[in-house]
Amino acid sequence: MATVTFEKAQRWYTGTDVPAVAGLDLEIRDGEFMVLVGPSGCGKSTTLRMLAGLEEVDEGRILIGDRDVTHLPPKDRDIAMVFQNYALYPHMTVADNLGFALKMANVSAGEREKRVTEAARMLGLEEFLLRKPKALSGGQRQRVAMGRAIVRNPQVFCMDEPLSNLDAKMRVQTRTDIARLQSDLGVTTVYVTHDQIEAMTMGDRVAVMHLGVLQQVDSPLRLYDKPVNLFVAGFIGSPQMNLLHTTAVDGSVRLGGYTVPLDPSSERRINGHLTVGVRPEAWRLVSSTEDGLPMVVSVVEELGSDSFVYGTSDVEGTSNAVVVRVSARDSVHKGDLIHVTTDPQHVHVFDSETGERI
Repeated sequence: MATVTFEKAQRWYTGTDVPAVAGLDLEIRDGEFMVLVGPSGCGKSTTLRMLAGLEEVDEGRILIGDRDVTHLPPKDRDIAMVFQNYALYPHMTVADNLGFALKMANVSAGEREKRVTEAARMLGLEEFLLRKPKALSGGQRQRVAMGRAIVRNPQVFCMDEPLSNLDAKMRVQTRTDIARLQSDLGVTTVYVTHDQIEAMTMGDRVAVMHLGVLQQVDSPLRLYDKPVNLFVAGFIGSPQMNLLHTTAVDGSVRLGGYTVPLDPSSERRINGHLTVGVRPEAWRLVSSTEDGLPMVVSVVEELGSDSFVYGTSDVEGTSNAVVVRVSARDSVHKGDLIHVTTDPQHVHVFDSETGERI
């Protein structure tokens, strides 16, 4: 297998003032499952297409292992692409679709049959080998698209939002299958998605992009626990982190009448305009006589094991949206006035001007 390295890789589109991908530096380890995630237009798909050779690299370079593939055609890069729309040949059977790339590469019939049979076994497609794509479900078609990549034994898999055409239940099942398969094969994989839940559940590491710039690359748990800036804090997590704007004076942070509990080591460095972040599950309910943030409940989403409580809190004359996760057995209703607090280790503090973590 191989590592994948982006060195100051940049892509400009004609007629634009800023690059679609701006000087990307990223190393993907041998056998790693790397997920590129971000909102539409962040540059993640362009990055993947640059690796695959489907987009030009205007500056910088891309390496697969020790080979500089920056200007090589796609067929010479030893990668296999899995597309969003499956891209299966409708007139061919599943077996013919799986073996087509091998046939074009003049692989012998015996070797083709061996690889196709093995891929079908791994993906549970043995009984469908004689069917055509129109006779398959969306999940089965996606597995055929995966199998077509597997039979080539590439150094790198490139996957461009392969689950976006599936329904919610099938997405959950298929993302588990892909993660398991990648782990079994040990092939370096670059996976693009706009769904941060997919990113968190599938990736060994996750690279968060915004406006063509890499914001943070880390393990899913590290991204969740220690976001480096406001964008990552707001993007990773569902529902997203509560971000409340305030001003610190002499190391003390208050939201209206509520004193935010802070880690003592950070208090000395905190002054000026700040944004305080707290995850929904990090809040806990307290009585009105305790020091808590008051919140008027507007919606309660009951999910069975727990509930999400959406409401507003008046901070310095500004109404702020707040989300709190509570136990489903807590009696919270629309229109209630509740009070919540948290612990110092769960409080994230950011500079409101730069967006950087303090």
